[in-house]
Order: sequence, then C-alpha cells, then structure tokens
Amino acid sequence: MNLVLFNFHDVVLLMTAMQCLFFAVLLLATNVSKQASTYFLAAFLFSHAFIPLHELVLWGAEFKFTVRELLPQIYFLGGFAYYLDGMLLFFCVKSLIFRDFSLRTRDAVHLLPFVLALLYMSAVFFRLPLEQRLDLINSEDLVYGWHYVLVEFLCKSLRVAYCVWSLLLLVQYTQRLKSTHSNVEKVDVTWIRTLVFGFLVVMVMEAVLGIAKMFSLYQPYDLIVFEKIGLTGYYTLFVLVNLLVFTGVRYFANFESVREPEKPRKPAAEQVCNPALAEEIDNKMHAEKLYLHPDVTIDLLAEGLEIPPRDLSMIINRHFEVNFYEFINRYRIEEAMRLLRSADGQGKTITDIYLEVGFNSKSVFNTFFKKAAGMTPSQYRSAKTAPQPA
Repeated sequence: MNLVLFNFHDVVLLMTAMQCLFFAVLLLATNVSKQASTYFLAAFLFSHAFIPLHELVLWGAEFKFTVRELLPQIYFLGGFAYYLDGMLLFFCVKSLIFRDFSLRTRDAVHLLPFVLALLYMSAVFFRLPLEQRLDLINSEDLVYGWHYVLVEFLCKSLRVAYCVWSLLLLVQYTQRLKSTHSNVEKVDVTWIRTLVFGFLVVMVMEAVLGIAKMFSLYQPYDLIVFEKIGLTGYYTLFVLVNLLVFTGVRYFANFESVREPEKPRKPAAEQVCNPALAEEIDNKMHAEKLYLHPDVTIDLLAEGLEIPPRDLSMIINRHFEVNFYEFINRYRIEEAMRLLRSADGQGKTITDIYLEVGFNSKSVFNTFFKKAAGMTPSQYRSAKTAPQPA
C-alpha cells in the first residue's frame, strides 16, 4: 500500500525541525568556552524545533490524520515553543553583546506568557476527558474558536516584540561601543542585525496570519494569499536556521562584547568631575600619546593612566563632554594636523598619516578631520605649506 504522509512543504518543515535539533546538540557539544550566548542559541534552536513539528501536527497534509489516530496526546504540545523562542532569541542577543550579562530573579517574568498559555490550554483542552479532546481535534472547533485565535495572535505579537527589542539592544550596543572603543568601525554587527531582522520578518508574517484568522471569524474570505505568506515563512525560516548556526559557529566566539551600562550611584548633578584630574589626563594624553594604539579601549587607556575605568568614563563624558570614541579621535586628529604641517610629515601620504595616528578607516578619518579643521586633510596640508605672500 502506498501511503503519502508528507507533501513537499511538510518535508521542509520536518527538515527545519531536524536541523534545529541537530544544531542545538552540536552547539552544546562544541561550547568548550561555556559562552552564555551559545547556550541561549542552542536553547532557541531546541525550542524552535517544536514549532515546525507543531505546524505539521495541526496542518500537515496527511500527517495530521495519522497523528490524530495514533498520538492524539501530543496535540498542541509543540505550540508552547511559540512562547519561548522569542524570549530565548532576545537573551541570546543580550548575552552576546554584554559580557557581564547574567540571569536575574526578575527575568523570570519572561516565563509568564508560557505559564498563562499552559493554564489556558489546560482549561480548554488538557483537563478534558480523552473523548472530548478527540472531538475537538477532529472537528477543529478549538483551533478556529475565537479565544484560541485571539491567544494565538497575542503570542505571535509577543514574538515580534522580542525581535524588535533585540534590534533595539543592537542599537544600544553600537552606542555603548562608542563609550568603550576607539575604532567602532572594525566591529561588524551587520550579520547579527540581518539575522534578527530576518526572524522579525518571519514573525511579522505569522502575526499577519493571526490577524487574518481573527477577521475570518466574522467575514469569510479567500485565504489563498495568506496561505502563500505562510509557506514563504516556512522556506525563509529554513534558510535563517542555516544562517544562524553558520554565523553562530563562526562569529559568536570572537564577538566584541561590552559591559552593560551602569546605573549612576549619585544623581547626575552630584557627579562633579575633578578639573585637576581632567587636566592631568589631558597632559598625559599629549605626552604619552596613548591614543596612537589603533585598538585602544577605555580599559586599556584607564590602565595606562592608572585611573579606574568608571572614573575615566565619567570625566570624559562630563568634563570633555564627548564619548570615548570622540575623545580618542580628537587627539588623533590633533596629531594628524601636526604631522601635516610639520617637516617630518611632508614625505608621508595621507594614508600613512591616518594609519600612524591610529585610524583604521579613511572615511572616518576624513569625517573627523573635516569636522575639526573645516577642510579635507589635503586642503589643510596645501594651506599650511603654501608660501605666504610678502
């Protein structure tokens, strides 16, 4: 007897689930450095594996009928992963970008939607006798009921919110990076931003489908367009899982993380910096030229100046009124100007000079230089070396 359990779309779902499980185990087995972000990524993949399985159980062409006959007990169990994967993706991003991240007791609030979903499904399905549950499964009355559709939409919206939150964390990270690093252009966050945005697109698609199901309760209409959106989401998700694991293995271990922003111990008005210390810092910067190191960070500079990093950061922000990125590059531009107008810099190209003073990017050097001098480095050199009229 020839029995077809899966069509092509179902096979993609099954492959996605198997990939997620396989890669989750692989990440756990190879996480020798015990990175928290890798554990969260593995947990995300493990939970995400149950989502395509849940879709197969509910909507698989022939597979759903086989499950109804042989394993009705597993119905709806995979759906609880929808309440976990967005949260785990968020914590994966957060633990990746903040090196001092750790779970706190208050983070347990993120499990509240999962607990509420468990209580809801227990009330409307799991507590019922088997005969009633089979009737709800076969008739599909529950999955098309208004309360189930509403809960499903809220769940999908929550996942979108977690993706948006993750993107906002990445924006915060790039801003925080300027408070600790002098060459932020070397840090590439495009790959993680693209991945999170990709998951956001898929989750928005699913939220749109949730809205469509809500409207269909009151106004029946052709859902063929939304079916195509759902299938597009399946294939997009399959690609994203592969990209996520590839980038996770390649980039996670070498990602340039930062510390989480500290809450000030005193009100801003009371954080008065020491002008004498600020002057001492300025003198050391000119004398020792610590800014010439291309990858200097606030920790390295604080060590060189023998000042606690937190105090140095406060002085830079409040006395010099710039962030660390602008603070270091201000001295680099001063040194570049000195070289451009001095005899020992005449034989050097603009490229030689911007590399010598610590810049890694010509465009960044030109931007800072033009902002400080009001002209390009070449124009500045010409103006300073041109013979003066008698």
